[in-house]
Amino acid sequence: MAEPLQATTEAPKQEGGFPPFKTETFPSQIFWLVITFAFLFVVLWRVAGPRINGVITSRRGTINADIAAAENARGDAESASAAYQTALAGARARAQGLAEENRQTLNAEIAKAKADAEAEAHKAMTAADARISETRIAAKEHVVRAAAEAAIAIVARLTGETVTAGDAARAVEEA
Repeated sequence: MAEPLQATTEAPKQEGGFPPFKTETFPSQIFWLVITFAFLFVVLWRVAGPRINGVITSRRGTINADIAAAENARGDAESASAAYQTALAGARARAQGLAEENRQTLNAEIAKAKADAEAEAHKAMTAADARISETRIAAKEHVVRAAAEAAIAIVARLTGETVTAGDAARAVEEA
C-alpha cells in the first residue's frame, strides 16, 4: 500500500549524524588515511619528486647559463663601447688636426693675399706719387711759362717795350 503523505516541509530525522564524526568509524578512517598518505608519499617521492627536482635543476642551469651569457654580452658591450669611444676620440683628434691644418693653410693664404694686396697698393701708390710729381713739375713749368708770358704782356702794355722770353723767365724765377 502507499505510504501516507507528509503534510510538513521538514526533512525526516536521520539517526547517526555526519559519518566522519562518528567515533565508531575512526579506526577504519585512520587506516585508509595512512594507506592513502603512504601511497601518495611514495608516488611523490619516486615519480613526482625526481621530475620536480629535474625541472628545478634544469631551470637553475638555464638561469645560470642565461646570467653567464648576459655577463658575456655586457662585457662585449662594454668593450665595444670602449672601442667606440676610442675610435670617436681618434676621429675627433683627426678632425681637430685637419681643422687646424685648414685654418693654418687659410691663414697663410690670407697672409699671402694680404701681402700681395699691400704690394699692389704700394706699387700703385708709388706710381701715383710719381705721376703727381710729374704733374707738379709740369704744372710748375706751365705756371712759370704762363707767368713769363704774362710778365712780357704786362711790360709791353705798361711800358710799350718788348722783353725777351729769357729775361722774363729770369725775373719770374727771382720773384
